[in-house]
Amino acid sequence: MTGDPLADLVADIAACATPAGLVNPLRDLGPALDRPDAPTVRRANVLAYLAERPAPVAVLAGEAMGWRGGRFSGIAFTSERQLAGWGPPYAASSLREGGWTESSATIIHGVLEEAGLERRVVLWNSVPFHPHPPGRPLANRAPRRGEVELGRPFLARLVELLGPAQVIAVGRVAEGSLGDLATGRVRHPAQGGATECRKGLRRLLA
Repeated sequence: MTGDPLADLVADIAACATPAGLVNPLRDLGPALDRPDAPTVRRANVLAYLAERPAPVAVLAGEAMGWRGGRFSGIAFTSERQLAGWGPPYAASSLREGGWTESSATIIHGVLEEAGLERRVVLWNSVPFHPHPPGRPLANRAPRRGEVELGRPFLARLVELLGPAQVIAVGRVAEGSLGDLATGRVRHPAQGGATECRKGLRRLLA
């Protein structure tokens, strides 16, 4: 225990054992994909991110870490390209030159920047891990019921610690995971949902 509840939450996520096909970005190292210190880098990214948003007006909860986003940045709906734009103390963790970029991350952060809320909203996931198909670490799959249950306590702790006025589910998986904690829902931006996602977020965050 560190005495900092958010740091303890990050530490507990990092210590969480995950089944095969579910990567824990804050703990797991993929030698062919990650820098040797990648889990440490990603934990530092998350801690810096939360420290910059101590009293958010909203938490946006997505489904699970995407391989182009949180798998390498450690932060939900955030890619390494965005970390590069933010600058230190944020850092990339993958071996890919220039880092990865993710369309969903671009959409979500675009709305937050447009609304002037980038540092007043915390992005999270129902499953703070990356689900992938067997033998395909650079691919996404929908999280299984047990994987959603594994992530649910972490999401509930985050919401309790931050106490935001709004808790917005991004997609149906997040809505189901949040249950009564959700104050609203928008469509996930993937698979043709970008326009509806933008409209929904603009309305709820106005």
